[in-house]
Parts: sequence; C-alpha cells; structure tokens
Amino acid sequence: MPRIQKGAIPSPNIWNTPGVYETENRAVDPDGVADRRLRELRSWDGATILDVGCGTGYHLPAYAVHARAVIGVEPHGDLAAAARRRCAALPGVTVHTATAQALPLPDRSVDVAVARWAYFFGPGCEPGLAELARVLRPGGAAFVIDLDATRGSFGRWFRRTVPQYSPERVETFWARQGWHREELDLRMSFATRADLEAVLRIEFSPEVAEAAAAETPGLDLPYPNVLRWRRYG
Repeated sequence: MPRIQKGAIPSPNIWNTPGVYETENRAVDPDGVADRRLRELRSWDGATILDVGCGTGYHLPAYAVHARAVIGVEPHGDLAAAARRRCAALPGVTVHTATAQALPLPDRSVDVAVARWAYFFGPGCEPGLAELARVLRPGGAAFVIDLDATRGSFGRWFRRTVPQYSPERVETFWARQGWHREELDLRMSFATRADLEAVLRIEFSPEVAEAAAAETPGLDLPYPNVLRWRRYG
C-alpha cells in the first residue's frame, strides 16, 4: 500500500492512473502559455521554486532549468518516490512526502510557489494558503492553476461529472482571499485518439467521457484554465 500523508485530499486521476496522467501532462499546453505567463509575473531565474502537489515531478525539471533550487511536495508516497527518481540527476531538486497544510520548509524560504491542478480549489484550503504565507519570502509570489469550470466544453463536462462543484462559491472564496484572477486559454494536443480518450476517462464520469469523446473529432482539445496569483509582502 502506498504511504499517504495524513490530511491528504485524494486525487481521482493521478493517484489511480499515474501512467495516463503522464500522457495528459505531455498533452497539456504545448504552446507553453501557462509557464510563460508565470515567468512574466515573477521571474524564476535564480529563485527557489516550490511545486505543491508535484505528483510524479513532471514539471520539476523545467523549473530547475532556471531556478537555484526546486522543491516538490507530494502527499502520495509512491508518486513522491517517482518524482525523486525522475529528478535524481538534478542536484538542485528536492522532493518531500508531505501535504500543503504542513509544508516541511522554514519560514520565508521560497520565492515562487506553484500549485498546478493539485489542491487549491476553494473553501477548505485555508490551511494550505496559510502555509504559503509562512514560507514565501517578501517579494515572492504564489500561483494556482486550475480548470475554469465556467468556460467551454471542458468546463461543462466537469460540471456534469462533479455537480456539487460551485464555480460561484469558489470565485467568491478567492476574491475574499485577495488573489488576482486571469483566464488562460490552453489546449491539449494528443498523438493518438486512444490517448485522448484515455485522458477523458480519468477526468470525467464514464457517461460524460463517452459524450466528450463523441464531441471531440480530432486530436486537439480546448482546455480553459484560470490562473490565480498573489504577491507576498
């Protein structure tokens, strides 16, 4: 059995199907829109970057190209171990098995924190946000990238799969926390239909995944996201 940190919120996709999630990571944002915008808002050059909910560490090597140090935090022990193997040849990368609510880092030790489809969905995530405020240095910035459930077919499929999700409640929460909001028009681009349909099956209920596949004739899929960000003192 994998070692799961207490308080972790189970992920319905990467925890159960990390191989398919790897395919999804390769497909998402081939144009580099999200990373380009993050770097415009806060440079990664020479920074200490924290990836909250890093999974198998897919994004850690890209951060390490520019950063002085990269720290991954992942509550699922098997995924954290995979991230360590992925980054074994990168001396500036460290991966901890821990939760966002209890970051194993000193105060004011991070310049940039990123949570990408990983935790901060709205009400209930206050402990993780408090930890970000603790570990970020003055002049640092935190970024949360998430699906925009209010837009496009992808958002509609998500709302059908998770009908209890309230975009309005989530938006109200983030506005009260004082975070900025920007729309990101991303896309997924797949090598094969089998890959596309496998990803739809881990993102949506079986009925919705079947309908989504029928609505998607090619290998590209619009993926509307929202970037939330905040600078710290």
